[in-house]
Amino acid sequence: MFTSELLLRFFNLLFFINIIFALAVVFFERKNPASTWTWLMVLLFLPSIGFILYLFLGQNLKKKRMFLLKKEEKENLTSIIDKQKEYLNNESLIKTNPFLSKYSDMMELNLCSDNAFYTNNNQVTIFIDGKSKFDQLKENLENAKVYIHMEYYIFQNDNLGNTILDILCRKAKQGVEVKLLYDGMGCLKVPKSFFASLTEAGGKVACFFPPFLPYINLRVNFRNHRKICTIDGEYAFIGGFNIGDEYLGLSKRFGFWRDTHLFIQGDSIDALELHFLMDWRFASNEDSVFDSKYFPRRTHLGKTGLQMVSSGPDSTFNSIKNGYLKMISKAEKNIYIETPYFIPDDSILEALRIASLSGVDVRIMIPSKPDHPFVYWASTSYMGELLESGVKCYTYTKGFLHSKFLSIDGSISSVGTANLDIRSFTLNFEINAFIYDKNITSKLDDFFNDDLKFCEELTLQKYTNRSFIVKFKESVSRLLSPIL
Repeated sequence: MFTSELLLRFFNLLFFINIIFALAVVFFERKNPASTWTWLMVLLFLPSIGFILYLFLGQNLKKKRMFLLKKEEKENLTSIIDKQKEYLNNESLIKTNPFLSKYSDMMELNLCSDNAFYTNNNQVTIFIDGKSKFDQLKENLENAKVYIHMEYYIFQNDNLGNTILDILCRKAKQGVEVKLLYDGMGCLKVPKSFFASLTEAGGKVACFFPPFLPYINLRVNFRNHRKICTIDGEYAFIGGFNIGDEYLGLSKRFGFWRDTHLFIQGDSIDALELHFLMDWRFASNEDSVFDSKYFPRRTHLGKTGLQMVSSGPDSTFNSIKNGYLKMISKAEKNIYIETPYFIPDDSILEALRIASLSGVDVRIMIPSKPDHPFVYWASTSYMGELLESGVKCYTYTKGFLHSKFLSIDGSISSVGTANLDIRSFTLNFEINAFIYDKNITSKLDDFFNDDLKFCEELTLQKYTNRSFIVKFKESVSRLLSPIL
């Protein structure tokens, strides 16, 4: 009798807590309607664990104090933005470069929504396999003389991770400034002691949103998914590869790893460095100074136009998503997309549908091997919806496709860390390079067409004939997609 009474009180308490969280979802958290309804259903139908799930996965971040700029820094940034606006609105830009003038409104969008200044003194190399990318990275790390700033979502304690860490330790002992930033969720299984050798060597290590207890992180839903490395202000890397053996294709589960990463020399390194310093300031609580040694003057290196666009839960605008939408709306001939996860919101879905119905050749590629089952089935559900509009959908069978890439008309493209899903648009801290260069975009398109040789097309007939079990998996996964 006593036990049953206690249980009744306990469940009444759980019900009351769920009501409180439900009220918070509706009245205090500014979520989109789909996410709001999903959380309300979780709280209603899973009263015993709903509030725990919401505590870990459902809360919004307090944006105001995350990445504060000092007065002088704000003034310098405002000055750069004003000069950029003047440049983009200048008629001489239209007269001297018709190609750029066609996309000047997109440049201004990225500038105004994310302070993403445009630079054209850049040289870009594309890597699509891990060995080439990490060989280049190791070479540049070994030759570093002033500083190494590295920011990765995942930094594994394995052969590659230890090799990179050994180089960082060696350079720190030589007097090079070494700072390593990793994500608390991405490196959840990597002990802090793994990085101790770097701090002992004179380097610095910081964790973005560290767990407050081992394996317990109340900010598990917010992840720094960026992969940035800047070296001496001369070399930079941005893209999809993390640090770990699996990215070399050595994982038994995934096998060959197909990704896209950029190696950059030129003025856009300043933008990547600025993002690193802001992330470092937040994670380390250091009053990091924007020292001139991080932003050296450069000679002419290339002609590739770049903007580094970031987004995250701290942002007022979903800048990367808005950049994608702008690209899709400006496409006249084709749109090529590679993404490991395809969970678009209604705006992206409708934009792709409109583009295809307007005669644009829209092609989307995802992996055939799921690393997250719910996400995979949700992805195929959304792709299936686009088939009726004439969009061509493919699954990559050679290995695991982790590439995050979008291009239009063989003219402009975007490569970076953002997947084409709701998480990357709203919950993760991401960064993408928007590339205004026909040669680079053509190379990316060539890689896309090569990947098609290892794909199976998801036709409307195949999708219509899928089994009941597959339909059920897709329905459940899609229902959860706003919070995946």
